[in-house]
Amino acid sequence: KWKGEGPIQNLESIVIGRCYDYIRIVNPAVGEKNCSQIWEAFKNAFIHKDPCSILPKDYELFINLTLHTIPPNKSLFWENNQLLVNSFADRGRRYMSLGDTLFGFVGDFLNWCGQADSPGLDYESCPTTMECENNAVESFWRMASITYAQHSSGVIHVLLNGSADGGAYPQPGFFADYEIPYLQKGKISQIVIWVVDDIGGPDIDSCGIHSVKTLETRLKTLGYDVTCTDNNKSVMFLLCLD
Repeated sequence: KWKGEGPIQNLESIVIGRCYDYIRIVNPAVGEKNCSQIWEAFKNAFIHKDPCSILPKDYELFINLTLHTIPPNKSLFWENNQLLVNSFADRGRRYMSLGDTLFGFVGDFLNWCGQADSPGLDYESCPTTMECENNAVESFWRMASITYAQHSSGVIHVLLNGSADGGAYPQPGFFADYEIPYLQKGKISQIVIWVVDDIGGPDIDSCGIHSVKTLETRLKTLGYDVTCTDNNKSVMFLLCLD
């Protein structure tokens, strides 16, 4: 038995339903997609396999079937503030974060894993990332992050949590390891970093110091035009509202 909880109940219905929800209601502009085929590709990435030997490339077919254009200037990367990013992006209306793409929308907040023997899905428990890195969910988000970074263009926004333990820019982290290295430099005009503290939370990190300075230096060394703002007003208004 693994330490993580088992797959969410009714996984197939949720994945297929989210796919239709996305192409019909959330973002019909992506055009027609075959949601049953998308479920099959998703499932075949991890079903009947050792739950600790799932690699990002196992999701390649799923990504190819769900891929669509990410509008320029709409990409919003983040660390340590998923719920804030979801409300700020507003399902693609303001920004299109990874969770607002079809491939991200399908997997958001879900848990799943397979097992080598029958029935192919482990309904009891799933491995955590501490137990093994190459688990079904971790590899899914690595592949999704790489794809999202590769297809982002124009002005890129990054929303970081200045109150996060260990700093706003975690290393290792998804942004550091699976997004920055895959950005397509020729397609990006500017990178805008927003560091926002929790309301009433500690001010651990800010522009120009600690881990944010590390991030700024890394991006500038790579040749990007970088700006950084502390406590962006629009985001603060949203935090105050909550």
